[in-house]
Amino acid sequence: MRIMILGLVLAITATTAQAKKPLEQVSSITDGLLWVGIADEIRNTCPSISARMLRALSYLNEIQNEAKSLGYSKAEIDAFRKSDANKAELRRRGETYLQANGVTLGDAETYCVLGRTEIKKSSQIGVLLRAN
Repeated sequence: MRIMILGLVLAITATTAQAKKPLEQVSSITDGLLWVGIADEIRNTCPSISARMLRALSYLNEIQNEAKSLGYSKAEIDAFRKSDANKAELRRRGETYLQANGVTLGDAETYCVLGRTEIKKSSQIGVLLRAN
């Protein structure tokens, strides 16, 4: 009986592990990191906007906790976070978002306009920023 139960537990564990998709395919995680990255880009480029650092850190913790709750290990999360391919994809998506929303890359005032718009909308990007 114990062997059957052990076999069942191992089979369920293996099925669960196989069912878990790659972290870069979990849109709530990648989108959350994208919003943080865009907010960071805005605050680093626009001199009249700064970060709400405690909110940003809290949001990053929420993203990490969500990944853990979905069954990803700390090692998997760290590997995803440090992956050059994932960083490049988030950068590409971020630049696409910025340009689609009126930003001219390198033109600080266009970042400020987008930042103020995001703050006014209270979007996920906007709640991470503060107009000075």
